[in-house]
Amino acid sequence: MAMTLITTNTSSGAASSSFTSSIDSTYKLYIFKFIDVNPATDGAEFNFEVSTDGGSNYNLNITAPMFVAYQNEAGDSSNLVYDDTFDTTESTESTIASNVGNGSDESCAGTLWLFNPSSSTYVKHFYSIINTYHSGDYSQEVFSGGYINSTSDVDAIRFKMSAGNMDGVIKMYGVG
Repeated sequence: MAMTLITTNTSSGAASSSFTSSIDSTYKLYIFKFIDVNPATDGAEFNFEVSTDGGSNYNLNITAPMFVAYQNEAGDSSNLVYDDTFDTTESTESTIASNVGNGSDESCAGTLWLFNPSSSTYVKHFYSIINTYHSGDYSQEVFSGGYINSTSDVDAIRFKMSAGNMDGVIKMYGVG
């Protein structure tokens, strides 16, 4: 299966990065690549929301657990933990990376897969894997996955920090 680059959003001091077109029935799988997403606010969470009306309203409920593997810079603390602090339970915003540092050498990078967003039969499944340079000076791999609790077609997605603005590049691909 070929991966086709659809669009690239480059943000500098932006409140969010939205994809409000080209999410349609053309592809059954959409992949979003995050490249050096850096928050203005230290320790912010990287979140996403989805819409069925081209981005006029981001009000669909999402359910997703999160777990994290981490290692600090000193090499004396590491763990793999289920982190219910950032679980999403029927919320309109889902955290896919936690405690992202805002230093010049800190950011997050990774991928979110969104399956069959145009289906009018099933809920929409997704999962993400993102590496974050944590605000506490350690590397963490954040795993999240779940579903968007709607059988309506999802046609827009917005990424943003829990506080403040962000810099970074997000690319949207279609697979099929």
